[in-house]
Amino acid sequence: MSMVTAIIIVTVIGFIGAAVLVVAAHFMHVEEDERIGQVSSVLPGANCGACGYAGCADYAKAIVGGAPVNKCVPGGENAAKAAAAIMGVEAGDVVKRKAIVACQGSLDHTEDKYVYQGVQSCAACASLYKGSATCEYGCLGYGDCVKACKFDAIIVSNGLARVNPAKCTGCGACEQACPKKVIWIRPESEKPVVMCANHDRGALTRKACTAGCIGCMKCEKNCPEGAIKVTNNVARVDYSKCTGCRICMNQCPVHAITIPKVV
Repeated sequence: MSMVTAIIIVTVIGFIGAAVLVVAAHFMHVEEDERIGQVSSVLPGANCGACGYAGCADYAKAIVGGAPVNKCVPGGENAAKAAAAIMGVEAGDVVKRKAIVACQGSLDHTEDKYVYQGVQSCAACASLYKGSATCEYGCLGYGDCVKACKFDAIIVSNGLARVNPAKCTGCGACEQACPKKVIWIRPESEKPVVMCANHDRGALTRKACTAGCIGCMKCEKNCPEGAIKVTNNVARVDYSKCTGCRICMNQCPVHAITIPKVV
């Protein structure tokens, strides 16, 4: 077989293959609902996954398929209303959510048990003897949350991460990035928070951090609504009962209960 014949045969096979693909594409083509593009255009494009879907495009498809329009945390009320208008449905209530760092273990309240010189990452540090801080439950301050935040809403200052609620969208990326799980996403509120995650007994907690909850139960005993309980050596607030009276804040001897400060 000559070189020319081989080239002709390969070319013919290529044309036949291309024709088959064109015919298959024609018969298998599925028309995309134009509303998907419209809904996608009113979403913020953060692709943070807070809605429960892989990204904004995936969520737009889900909305057209019948999913609620009020699940976009960064987009909030504006995105919900815009998507609702496209879909001809009610937007529903949008609960604003913010991240908080439930820890006060700055360098003023705790110290390191060893000098960490490895990769500047909380996850990496946490894998080595539960982290460098004397409190094994607190913020490590190496900024994994800062790197994860797409909205520049977190800083690390004095060894402790802090959230700027004015910039925070409540997307939850920082919560997922924190190996110590001291970042929580919760409805925006002025109610008190127990800024501690240490489950050790009070004496041990006190040695690790001077701002840690010691489980003394003064907050629990003095709350008029029964909204705060000490469980596993740390106090927790039931926000369905809490009225925001702040008596617990005044009763806490170590000031572990407070309103998260704006950075």
